[in-house]
Amino acid sequence: MSYHPTTTVRIAPSLKKEANAVFSEMGLSMSAAINAFLVNVSKTGRLPFELEAEPSKVQPRSRDVVGGGPKNRSLNRAFKSKKDEFYTLYEDVEKELVHYSDKFTGKHVLCNCDDPFESAFFRYFILNFEELGLASLRSTCYASSPLAGQEYPLEAGNHPYVTEVNHVPEDLVLPDGSLDLETVFGMEGNSISWLDGDGDFRSKECVELLKTADVVVTNPPFSLFREFITQLVEYEKEFLILGNMNASTCREVFPLFKDNKVWYGQSIRSGDRKFYVPETYPLSAANCGIDDSGRRFIRVKGVRWFTNIDNARRHETLDLSKPYDPSRNPKFDNYNAIEVSRTMDIPFDYDGLMGVPITFLDRYNPAQFEIMMLANGNARTNVAKETLSIAGYEADDEDKGGVAMLGGKRSYARILVKRVAN
Repeated sequence: MSYHPTTTVRIAPSLKKEANAVFSEMGLSMSAAINAFLVNVSKTGRLPFELEAEPSKVQPRSRDVVGGGPKNRSLNRAFKSKKDEFYTLYEDVEKELVHYSDKFTGKHVLCNCDDPFESAFFRYFILNFEELGLASLRSTCYASSPLAGQEYPLEAGNHPYVTEVNHVPEDLVLPDGSLDLETVFGMEGNSISWLDGDGDFRSKECVELLKTADVVVTNPPFSLFREFITQLVEYEKEFLILGNMNASTCREVFPLFKDNKVWYGQSIRSGDRKFYVPETYPLSAANCGIDDSGRRFIRVKGVRWFTNIDNARRHETLDLSKPYDPSRNPKFDNYNAIEVSRTMDIPFDYDGLMGVPITFLDRYNPAQFEIMMLANGNARTNVAKETLSIAGYEADDEDKGGVAMLGGKRSYARILVKRVAN
């Protein structure tokens, strides 16, 4: 039995319908017609028809490159952005950003890991540009880095570009649900142009763009999350970004939570989140699949919004109903603190230090609790000696650098907190 590998091709529904009608009259299936086309290309070494690409709206930027630069290149893709062409789902972006509708007035927003043709963030802001009262919207795509084609693949090639929007047309959405980006970028004051480098947020030109922004909203590469958030804090930017909750335990990130410089957003507190992935992404896990539209997706656990923009959720008081019970809340071997395995079980009548799971940050209210430190394998090196002394830390041969010990066994990472006195 011969095996013919399959290739997924994304086709607009209207185009597919029209083409199928023509092929049907010719007595051909879509598969047979495509195969005939490929056979012809293979035999002749050229397309069996003349192909004229529409002039690119991308404004070239001068750069010294051997063999030519972007001045001789074009995007070669339609200036239409489909709602489902994005990696972070639009509905997830909308569910979070709706809580900050009054936070963007007069602000210059930067989405610096976002191709405008694919980004749900870009789509949200451009659809709500006037309502939010934005001063401007910029986006940069990410290419030519080790992550290119993985977390942020670009169908337009491997050279990134930057977009700037200061005005949006009244009739932005086309009948098929796509965005009329050709008109957007053709308006005076708006632009799309090549970047000189690879679009890495750490590059000099991208840092210069960051300096001019007021707010950064995006889904950065999870593998570079620590560097990304550190940069935002360094340049004192407001931000709303997606990341894995485990990042909260990193030495670069946890102090931000402790000092109330970072907290979680509003809309995600549990479960997993669906993300679209490139067509080449392996779907080997049980939580991966292909949806009804033909898009490949994975589901990721522990995703959270990280932000320094105030929201109502972080001011909600956690209802404490459990009394202190030594049998349920034993004292750690190496810390002067008690174990609380679930946030909902924090005792209402205990005033000392308590070791709570990292999911506590989902319900953290700085007016109700004070964070002392994170008891994990890096505590000895990352926590001040004075703080360790206050926490009553006593080194244990088995605590791997500061992990909370309970009955001679290491526990999961614990955040040491205490209730704020009223």
